[in-house]
Amino acid sequence: MFAMVEDYKEEWDAVRYFIGGKMFAMVGNYKDGRPIVSLKRTPEYGIEVQEKYPDIIPGYYLNKVHWSSIFIEGNVPEKILREMIDQSYELVFKSLTKSVQKEILDR
Repeated sequence: MFAMVEDYKEEWDAVRYFIGGKMFAMVGNYKDGRPIVSLKRTPEYGIEVQEKYPDIIPGYYLNKVHWSSIFIEGNVPEKILREMIDQSYELVFKSLTKSVQKEILDR
């Protein structure tokens, strides 16, 4: 993944991942302490995976239409998790201006 930046948000005890200044992933803990990763996705895909996998829920403390949270130690196949990470990165990258996309690709 090109030009990914991460930071730690102390108030949330979460690590956030950005591309072009926009967040595409966040790793933290659910209210019961279980570790989760939250990823941006299309609304349609979110409904699909949330219906199929109980360990994928609407975005925890994020826009529930555009984000899903996945219990890291749950029963989500690694292939699905990797696809969701890639989709999140691509969705955010495509939302950047053409000049920012070019700047990232030229690094």
